[in-house]
Amino acid sequence: MHPKALLEACADLVRLCLQFDHPADAVVSRYFREHRSLGPRERATLAETAFAVLRKKLLFEQLARSGSGAKERKLAILGFAGPRDFLNGALNDTERAWLDACNRIQPSDLLAPHRHNLPEWMAQALQAQLGDDFWALAENLQQPAPLDLRVNTFQAKRSEVQKELAQAGIACEPTPFSPWGLRLQGKPALQKTEAFTRGAIEVQDEGSQLLALLVDAHRGEMVVDFCAGAGGKTLALGASMRSTGRLYAFDVSAHRLEALKPRLARSGLSNVHPAAIAHERDERIKRLAGKIDRVLVDAPCSGLGTLRRNPDLKWRQTEKAVAELTAKQTAILDSAARLVKSGGRLVYATCSVLPQENEQIAQAFSQAHPDFVPLNAAQMLEQLKVEGAAGLCTEGGDYLRLWPHRHATDGFFAAAWVRK
Repeated sequence: MHPKALLEACADLVRLCLQFDHPADAVVSRYFREHRSLGPRERATLAETAFAVLRKKLLFEQLARSGSGAKERKLAILGFAGPRDFLNGALNDTERAWLDACNRIQPSDLLAPHRHNLPEWMAQALQAQLGDDFWALAENLQQPAPLDLRVNTFQAKRSEVQKELAQAGIACEPTPFSPWGLRLQGKPALQKTEAFTRGAIEVQDEGSQLLALLVDAHRGEMVVDFCAGAGGKTLALGASMRSTGRLYAFDVSAHRLEALKPRLARSGLSNVHPAAIAHERDERIKRLAGKIDRVLVDAPCSGLGTLRRNPDLKWRQTEKAVAELTAKQTAILDSAARLVKSGGRLVYATCSVLPQENEQIAQAFSQAHPDFVPLNAAQMLEQLKVEGAAGLCTEGGDYLRLWPHRHATDGFFAAAWVRK
């Protein structure tokens, strides 16, 4: 595609994403379906350009107030995810001079909002938690996330899969914390690899793998993934159970559970039972009360720990929506707790970095349920031979607390209890 045509397409996609009518990844997917002639490189440039604009929206919009031409075109120029030489082929002399001037601006010259590129309410909440460390997080959230894989240990060993991928020209290295993970260099095409088609690998952030590890599901147990979604953690739990016992994957969205079916077929697991439920008090839940060994509640949340992957969330999420989510999270955790038998484990998790969705929910649950004894996350991870376990947790080790800028994972939280 000619540089001018590709830049024009980037500007068009940026315009669609900035309407915020739908999640950005859905907007990008739809754009590709409507433009099937686009090649893999063009698709990569389009997607990364749109996401770069979303990551640095406040800065780019400020810079786009200068220069000439349509706003979306200037935003696409600033975020263009391709070689500068290629981009120059699409620009006139005025645009090249304007871009050079923009690139000469130093971070120290910018106002705080143009450095952190976050809504003010979100920036204040994170600064209150992190202090000076906030700026390291803000910078990290403006970068793309690495691509992590989870090796399906029911089928293969991590070292064997690493060698297999290397032979296919895909470089990767073991993740530092998860015993199941591989971190790729770049974002190679995986879907046609033998490892993917036979179910030996799944794309899954290392932090998400650690949540499943914390559940510590064993052979022959009865386990529930209470908010299973598309089933990434379900499949990790099933592999831990060596395809024995019974693993229920519950979700209120039958559509999300549909996405689990092809992944489940590839995985080779036979112990997974997906089931759509009407709500957290569904009859299916009541029938299993007090019978389950392990329950994972990966609760619906703001998703603000995933801003490297989903940068549009920071512009689509609101304080009011977060407040509404906390009520839902409390209700879901209370209902899921009824499933746990005496001696069983309950794990509450989110991919949020806000304390009102995390520590505050866990503390309130502990106070309201004296029959559930809090477990120390650091001690559990040490028992599971996770290196540097204490550094993955809050002070004292009570909760798992992962940060993108500290651990190179998405932002995750987890709390665990055992029932008396």
